[in-house]
Amino acid sequence: MASILKNLSDYSTEGISAHGMSFGIVVSSWNHEITEALYNGALETLLSLGADPAAIHRRNVPGSYELPLGAKWVADQLKPDAIICLGCVIQGETRHFDFICDAVANGLMDLNLRYSLPFIFGVLTPNDQQQAIERAGGKHGNKGIEAAVTAVKMVQLHRQ
Repeated sequence: MASILKNLSDYSTEGISAHGMSFGIVVSSWNHEITEALYNGALETLLSLGADPAAIHRRNVPGSYELPLGAKWVADQLKPDAIICLGCVIQGETRHFDFICDAVANGLMDLNLRYSLPFIFGVLTPNDQQQAIERAGGKHGNKGIEAAVTAVKMVQLHRQ
């Protein structure tokens, strides 16, 4: 089914618990209204899954391009069980979008493999502002919720 037809953030809580886990959340300040909505979705989800508020650490970076380095610093300094990276890069008229999105995706994938730690890609890459809104708490859900659930599931998988 195409994503345009459903809320992508629906999930079952069966077997998912964030109890005893620690998380870093790195948030891009660019497109602030969107990234704040993503952060709120992630935070509320972690708390609803039993995470201790004191075990959730937020750090801000200027833009999505800075997410990989910010996430690396969080991993080095705080040693969390997973790091959720939240950003929004809206398609523009130039290829800048492609370079930023590729760099962030590749940077986070490299960190996953180098650290053997979940660095969760919670970056929206919409065509326009409306699509971003629809994926940051609108009719298509909230990518922050999806990122938080993914982080918890990856920590559980690693602990098995």
